[in-house]
Amino acid sequence: MGSGRYVVVGLANVRSFWFREVGRWATAAAIPVDFVKCVSVEELRARLESGRSFSAVLLDAGLVGIDRDLLDLASDTGAAVLVVGDGRTTRDWVGLGATAVLPESFQRHELMDELDRHGRLIERAGGGPATAGEPPASPGWSGRLLAVTGGAGAGSSTLAMALAQGLGDDPRYTDLILLADLALRADLAMLHDARDVVPGLQELVDAHRSGSPTPAEVRATTFAAPERGYRLLLGLRRPRDWSVLRPRALAATLDSLLAAHRLVVADIEAELDGEDETGSVDIEERNSLARTAAGRADLVVAVGNPTVKGVHDLVRVIADLVAFGVDPARLLPVVNRSGRSARQRSEITAAFGELVAPISTTLPSPLYLPERRRLDDSVRDGIRLHSSLSRPLAAAVAAALKRLDPRPAPAPAVPVSPGSLGRYHDDLPAEGTG
Repeated sequence: MGSGRYVVVGLANVRSFWFREVGRWATAAAIPVDFVKCVSVEELRARLESGRSFSAVLLDAGLVGIDRDLLDLASDTGAAVLVVGDGRTTRDWVGLGATAVLPESFQRHELMDELDRHGRLIERAGGGPATAGEPPASPGWSGRLLAVTGGAGAGSSTLAMALAQGLGDDPRYTDLILLADLALRADLAMLHDARDVVPGLQELVDAHRSGSPTPAEVRATTFAAPERGYRLLLGLRRPRDWSVLRPRALAATLDSLLAAHRLVVADIEAELDGEDETGSVDIEERNSLARTAAGRADLVVAVGNPTVKGVHDLVRVIADLVAFGVDPARLLPVVNRSGRSARQRSEITAAFGELVAPISTTLPSPLYLPERRRLDDSVRDGIRLHSSLSRPLAAAVAAALKRLDPRPAPAPAVPVSPGSLGRYHDDLPAEGTG
């Protein structure tokens, strides 16, 4: 083993039997382990964020505060995460991010087996850590994520509804389109006249803090909008509720939404600033909904208006998205409420091209969507939005997705004539009679 030893940090109730035993084994040199005891989640977080290297983290399954975010924080340091069962708590700890689960009354050899299998030796002289653990399993099937954003008053929420409706018109996507409200000032509940505000995003993220809901359980937190052909995930009830959304649980929630739906249309804010830009972790977490969705999106639809300020805001949104790291090839500019004048559209296209040239030379020209009279009436009455909004937008998005990632679309439904597939066994004539 040379000069290397296992450095293990543990968190449990101070009266926990295994907590005392591991400390005794380490003190008596019965195991080659330096054991660091913590008595609170806050202390454990501070140690993990200190920059010190750890071989493993031992966690008591019965403690409050042991959730997906804490497990991911420990994993991010390169430490193996070992959860010690308490005989009462039943969770899929490995599904939440733990490396392995130890029985409540584990023996020395069981701990050492897990450390040898998953841990890394820490060199006393400050040598670099060895590679720890195995690579994560390849992710399962995932749907596509479409983010829709824009400046204030651009109509991005309405266009998110129109896009979800247009995509939902394809019979191949029946009941597999989700419109998710991921904006801080969530308006989709109001725009859909949703009487119930629970369950919604907060409840779904909270369920992912300490569990892994099934696709059926995820879909149970959404509401059907049958007139428009999609399902709806309600957003935050108050803008300040962002503070209860933990980053890892939020990312896991998005994974689950994409596993349960073929296409997810996310209505997000145009605010993407994080700690690097502002020096504030709080601002980064406040903008975590937009940052998570924009960073994961297969395509981002940026919406603006045909006014001078509207075009300027559209360019600013695109600049922020590109600075955040969104590939310009995955951006679709849209000018909402545009007039039908070819001259006006040509002037806007020229001005847009000149303004975005320093940002990217590969951006497509904007898609123009017309002003629709009585649009507010359609929203108020909960009826379908006009096809002049939904169809061109859905077609442009579908074309962009095909260009970016030409994965095969679901096979179209094939009509079957009655009797063409044969007959049930009970319908066949009895032996010797036919």
